[in-house]
Amino acid sequence: MSPNDFSLQSLIRIEAADPALVFDGRAVSRAEFSTKVEQTAAWLAAQGIGQGDVVAVWLVNRLEWLALLFAAARLGVVVAAVNTRYRSAEVAHLLKLSGAKLIIAEAGFRTIDFAAILAGIAKDEVPALQRLAVVGADTISAHWPCVRFDAFDAPYPPAQHVQGDVDLPMLLYTTSGTTKGPKLVAHSQRTLATHAVSVARALQLDPQRHSLLAMLPFCGTFGMTSLLGFVAAGATVHVLDAFEAAPAVKILRDCRITHSFGSDEMFRRILALSDEPRPFPHLEVCGFAAFQPGWRELAAEAETRGMKLFGLYGSSEVQALFSIARGSDAFADRIEGGGWPMSPSARVRVRDTETGELATSGVSGEIEISAPSRFLGYFNNPEATRDAITADGFFRTGDIGRLRGDGSFAYETRAGDAMRLGGFLVAPGEIEDELKSCTGVADAQVVAVDLKGQARCVAFVIPAKQPPMQETLVARLRERLAGYKVPARIYLVDAFPITDSANGVKIQRARLRAMAMERIAAE
Repeated sequence: MSPNDFSLQSLIRIEAADPALVFDGRAVSRAEFSTKVEQTAAWLAAQGIGQGDVVAVWLVNRLEWLALLFAAARLGVVVAAVNTRYRSAEVAHLLKLSGAKLIIAEAGFRTIDFAAILAGIAKDEVPALQRLAVVGADTISAHWPCVRFDAFDAPYPPAQHVQGDVDLPMLLYTTSGTTKGPKLVAHSQRTLATHAVSVARALQLDPQRHSLLAMLPFCGTFGMTSLLGFVAAGATVHVLDAFEAAPAVKILRDCRITHSFGSDEMFRRILALSDEPRPFPHLEVCGFAAFQPGWRELAAEAETRGMKLFGLYGSSEVQALFSIARGSDAFADRIEGGGWPMSPSARVRVRDTETGELATSGVSGEIEISAPSRFLGYFNNPEATRDAITADGFFRTGDIGRLRGDGSFAYETRAGDAMRLGGFLVAPGEIEDELKSCTGVADAQVVAVDLKGQARCVAFVIPAKQPPMQETLVARLRERLAGYKVPARIYLVDAFPITDSANGVKIQRARLRAMAMERIAAE
């Protein structure tokens, strides 16, 4: 097989079912999409972007996002995906770490003030950034030269295609780090395209019969992988620019959608707006990731109303939809995270965290994965990459799970201290570092708790000589971090509970969680 067989371009089959994509009711054929990709490649070249350069894409789910991705692949350009929920500290960290020369951003979307977020980034924080391009406006920043993204409207000289090396970094996702700011997970065209084909085959997608409601953000592997899988199958994808339950319900009904993927909270909101006993008779597969308490009860309710939920497993490093439960699995097994790998070449094993030996079926331990969907490494972070990969090429997931006797596996929980907030994996250190940068804070620790059925974080702060006001700290964090990372409570303490061990002093995070729940209950 030639390298082109593993390019993103290989996923676009002109002879497949049309329309390929539907944005807000507007249908886009595969031929039209290919034209948009060519126009976008010409626009990128006109901006001086070429092979090996990094561009950051800070957009909601729109046609321009996908055209930029496929155009970058044609030119050998690297795309750094920026979460639209990020704020100034997070955007600055991503731009600096990626070395992006250009960022393509929204002019504005709902309550997100992109201009204000950019204003919170100093130019010397992101020395590689040269220019800003805006969708829907001429400028939103006084810091950097701005241009309008007008690839679809203005003629540009055709770009010289280099068809980037399919094994070099092409798309960068963000994932939680153990220190301030997330790491960048690098994927190539080969890892993206081969996994997309595996998803299409494993789900046995029929382009004439199946369709997807894409309601997850393209900036993350969950949204991007499901989209690319259906593109590879030649099936139609209906896209929400950002999730809202009401339009999701309308598309599911009116367009007879057969597949959708999302969080448990998304499907909970969809069911809450659906009065009929069986509201979506055409819906065959709802793949879900469980982030909130009560997901088993949700799955049971959905089952009674004809909406079959399927547990999934994935990560930025091995891509989302790495595995899925089967319809023939018992209900309790089908709704658990894990299941069966999409790729027949994937291998999953579990290592006993106490003995260090490989575990047998039914014994919990750390999940390790080898698969064609595995990432290339952490961008510009070889040390973290070495730590994440075993000597024989398996990715250490940091997740706890067990093998089942039938060849599938079950995900149980996240190892370590990482938190699931707002559906995203967040390192406590990221929030703690922002707190410690605030006036009046000597030290800080952050833990996750269940607060009224929602996963929220609580901060414990050791004050400096002049204790800070909680309102001041919250206001500062809201300026610097996504809303879901802002602590629901901030408590002042004299010291953290610790344990002395042969390996050093360790903070008792379990005790901090208990303290948080005790204080919240007392309120």
